[in-house]
Amino acid sequence: MIDKKPIIFSGRSNPVIARKINEYLNLIPGEIEFQNFSDGEIWVKYKENIRGRDVFLIQSTPPPSDNLMELLIMIDAARRSSAKRITAVIPYFGYARQDRKDQPRVSITAKLVTNIITTAGADRVIAMDLHAAQLQGFFDIPMDHLYASPIFTGLFNEIEKDLVVCSPDVGSIKLARSYAKRLHAGIAVIDKRRPRANVVEVMNVIGDIEGKDILLVDDLIDTGGTFVNAVKALKEKGANKIYGAVTHALFSGNAVEIIEKSEVTKLYVSDSIPLRPDYEYKKIVQKTASAILAEAIIRTYRNESISSLFEIDKG
Repeated sequence: MIDKKPIIFSGRSNPVIARKINEYLNLIPGEIEFQNFSDGEIWVKYKENIRGRDVFLIQSTPPPSDNLMELLIMIDAARRSSAKRITAVIPYFGYARQDRKDQPRVSITAKLVTNIITTAGADRVIAMDLHAAQLQGFFDIPMDHLYASPIFTGLFNEIEKDLVVCSPDVGSIKLARSYAKRLHAGIAVIDKRRPRANVVEVMNVIGDIEGKDILLVDDLIDTGGTFVNAVKALKEKGANKIYGAVTHALFSGNAVEIIEKSEVTKLYVSDSIPLRPDYEYKKIVQKTASAILAEAIIRTYRNESISSLFEIDKG
């Protein structure tokens, strides 16, 4: 039993994962009301007293930007309602890919978003599989970074011993290494070049993959171009079965169609972002991240360590 229970409210971007988190913790969801005025402006009201309460707000922030705006309004309303502590639980943290000035006269949106979340009144943030781990340093409030790998690694423990974990680019090598360490598997990496945004040209596969089963891991899939080109390159180099484990399924444009038509055996994704209900998914399987997020919430509430939830190879 949880004494003096925390209270969890859900935004509208991902109510299903919020429901699963409440069920895991045996909590009654907090009552909150949302409205959109005729011009689209968002209105939020807490329908119960939260004065002095430890409040957790669950909201992923994929496009459209209304999801981010809704989170900010939820935080502000909680602060003005005298909540004791406000924790923003963001399964998918949007705008994280723009994390540096890689060309003149552009914004660092990752830092901008962390600033406005803090200004709105959040006391703490919990997020899962940030696009780059160093984004933790962008926050001026406590931030817990969770990893989705425990959701997926159990699926591959029984796979043939010739499993190789592959990173689709240099940026995901650390993530691939953590999977390989848990699965006692080999590791490979794809050297790719990106001539322009959302366009990927696969250049070379580094590592011994011929005749091996491959686990291709990444933090997100947007258009699907990187993932599908990686699958194609691996097949051309003699890979056997190819599986995918990707945390955030943005699936913009025709991503689902090109993935389903690719030679991937199975792609596993988390429910940090809801899958569109108007597609028929044959190769794409969604696994819930609710247990990891729920454990992080209750340990945060009890001021306990959550390090066991985000252990990753530091090598």
